[in-house]
Amino acid sequence: MKKIIPIILLLIIGLNAINISSQKVKNANTVLVSFQKKDISNPKLTFNKQHINFFKSNKKEDTYYALVPISYYEKVAKHKIIISYIKDGKKIFKGVPLEIIDGKYKSEVINVPKGKVSLSQKDKLRTKKEYSNAIKIYNTINKELYFDEKFIYPLATKITSDFGKKRVYNGIFKSYHSGTDFKAAVGTPIKASNNGIVVISGNRFYAGNSIVIDHGQGIYSCYFHLSKMNYKTGDFVKKGEIVGLSGSTGRVTGPHLHFSFRVHGMQVDPLQLINLLNNYTVY
Repeated sequence: MKKIIPIILLLIIGLNAINISSQKVKNANTVLVSFQKKDISNPKLTFNKQHINFFKSNKKEDTYYALVPISYYEKVAKHKIIISYIKDGKKIFKGVPLEIIDGKYKSEVINVPKGKVSLSQKDKLRTKKEYSNAIKIYNTINKELYFDEKFIYPLATKITSDFGKKRVYNGIFKSYHSGTDFKAAVGTPIKASNNGIVVISGNRFYAGNSIVIDHGQGIYSCYFHLSKMNYKTGDFVKKGEIVGLSGSTGRVTGPHLHFSFRVHGMQVDPLQLINLLNNYTVY
């Protein structure tokens, strides 16, 4: 397993301390911003037209935090995060510099049955519907946080395909790898990364048998290509419980677990996000 060393920085913006997990971040990674301020209301964050609400910490007094997912396609450049809140009837704005750097993701060539790349009209309609339904779920931000412990990996095996690789299917660039693939023979037990509510449980064209868990506040973990699903939509699952068994359903070349995360609807590097969340104590 890769070990990712967290870098937690403290930026001083005027007279107020604003914590940001890193001043430089790769595309498709996540940063965490927090600050402490008394007697304020309506704290918000804006990054490249994306508006994100802050949540109030249950562990640190007068402290607010927000996760900022960076798009895989975000332009490599120096940017600025804008934080705003209302204090004594006045709206206060503060800017935090953030530099997006190239993740330098590699490419991989994958050969799959033609019907999984060049889709029939029926399959196009199916995938479009499945995508639309999933995006509605991923863009739903529940204010409640369902976890209060560190996240775990769904299983402890070799990583066979890293997040972010450009996926070239049968010689045609189609997408990038939106998760991390773990080696897993058919029937391997898959653990829930943390507490949450199952919001997707079913078979989908690309992902096969899929379990998606809402951990609250816009954080979703995904477990794809399963041979068996142990939970249905609406079930509450606890950290470490077996959500299902690994398999080779959906668009795959062999059995494995595809493990991924969404934050505020955006695909992000799951291992980097876990590392970030596990080294932050504001929750």
